[in-house]
Amino acid sequence: MGIEPFPGLRRVPGLRREELAVLAGLSPEHYSRIEQGRQHTMSENVVEALARALGLDDIEREHLRDLAAPVRRALRDDSAPQQADPGLLRLMDSLDVPVLLLGRRGEVLARNGLLTGVLGAPMEPGFSFLRWLFLDQLARERIVNWADFAAAAVGAMRYELGRHPADRRLGALIAELRASDPDVARWWDDHGVTDRTSVAKRIAHPVAGPLEFWIESVAKPHEPEQRLVVYTVEPNSLTARNLPLLAAWETVG
Repeated sequence: MGIEPFPGLRRVPGLRREELAVLAGLSPEHYSRIEQGRQHTMSENVVEALARALGLDDIEREHLRDLAAPVRRALRDDSAPQQADPGLLRLMDSLDVPVLLLGRRGEVLARNGLLTGVLGAPMEPGFSFLRWLFLDQLARERIVNWADFAAAAVGAMRYELGRHPADRRLGALIAELRASDPDVARWWDDHGVTDRTSVAKRIAHPVAGPLEFWIESVAKPHEPEQRLVVYTVEPNSLTARNLPLLAAWETVG
């Protein structure tokens, strides 16, 4: 990290508060105020200095900016139900792979039939994808690499809470999941943040057999609170060959 460790015994691994302050070019007193929440404003230069000292990636840096700049985090009125964006719906209808349109807090706004067929859950509008992921045993059985995918979802929830810290419904959902699932509680306490793009998902399907997808998340600049979640496949892969069969089976079913 470019600093000689300070002398003395360490109770936990990692940088001490004083060492991080030196790396960031801050006085220990200034950093203590930040850490304890007594510093009500932070300049962009200080945020960048802390991000460099901590070795944060782009998503972690953005999360730190959200936490450091409460004026950027004001919530708009979200009491009204979300309506699916027409452009994202048209894009969903044009794709021949599983697609899911998610709104705030992981609520389903729309999905196509292939998505239902792949996951084995109805996913009707208003359905909570996050509750299904963590509280429905089917999710753990259907998603082979459930732990990897679920851990990324927890990191995404922390990122969203950083953007909207006053969202009481989001906070209540996170509290519910942490209390109901020890995995969520453990991952949450790791304090990791993640983006929701390019996540691998492997499915054990009872009819189509093993399926492999890369999950890509798309949002429009003017509608960041909705994300089109697309299950992409490798061309000429076994999954690509089996999807038309699954679509035909879903149509007959």
